[in-house]
Amino acid sequence: MMKKTLILLMLVPHLLWAQDDLLAELQAEEQPQTKIVKAAFKGTHVINGHSTKTKAKGELDFLIYHRFGPVNDGIYQFFGLDQANMRIGFEYGLTGWLDLGIGRSTYEKNYDGYVKWKFLRQKTGAKNTPVSMVWLSSVAIPTVRIQEELTTVQRMSFTNELLISRKFGQRVTFQLMPGMVHLNTVPEKRDPNDIFYLGAAYRIKVTPSLALTGEYYYRFNPLQSVQTYDVVGIGVDIETGGHVFQLHFTNSRPTYEKGFITDTTDNFWDGDIRFGFNISRTFQIGRWE
Repeated sequence: MMKKTLILLMLVPHLLWAQDDLLAELQAEEQPQTKIVKAAFKGTHVINGHSTKTKAKGELDFLIYHRFGPVNDGIYQFFGLDQANMRIGFEYGLTGWLDLGIGRSTYEKNYDGYVKWKFLRQKTGAKNTPVSMVWLSSVAIPTVRIQEELTTVQRMSFTNELLISRKFGQRVTFQLMPGMVHLNTVPEKRDPNDIFYLGAAYRIKVTPSLALTGEYYYRFNPLQSVQTYDVVGIGVDIETGGHVFQLHFTNSRPTYEKGFITDTTDNFWDGDIRFGFNISRTFQIGRWE
């Protein structure tokens, strides 16, 4: 009897240690994991403006943007389809959080370039981060001959913008875009060189490959010498493999920040609406480490 008691006493600590180890493993499994919220937007642009999406490292986007003439031009202009403004561009992911982009537009024969830096990602779980944040800096240089008397520096304009987005559940994303456009040259002295604005955008996922989108940009101090209007856009995103098709209606001709924020002369609410589309094709030209 004494021998059995001694054996039992020797086994009890081992049983307790095993129980503690099992409990520790179960507690570790129950601890929440940090997850990055993905697919807030499918494209790097919502309609005219940027989204908080950045490209993966080594990904190259080939971008084609079309804006036709006003739909209310009637049958003679085939409801705007006889007229078109176009931008061709490229956007490359240097890392998963830093993009470089360039483009050329038919509007004012403009060249533009930009940098997007995602410095905050929306996360859930152990480390909760409620929003994603991206800093955008861009430059635009029109080369249309009417401005030949201006130097390159005088033609330049710069945009700085903070993009803040949050994805609610699996279907709805909302985004705010406060920013400023600086014009090195303005039409008249009474016009401001710095134009401040606040944009808002949304994306509503309808099916795995279809989403509704919209955006609006309010300018606090627009140009005074020229009648311009705030930009409005509504559209639909269609994703098919490596392509994203974006069909939309907007009152903007240009598709880069300085252009659509300061130069939009059509009033969306008066029916000056243009049909347009964006097409992006992604190529993987680098490797994940």
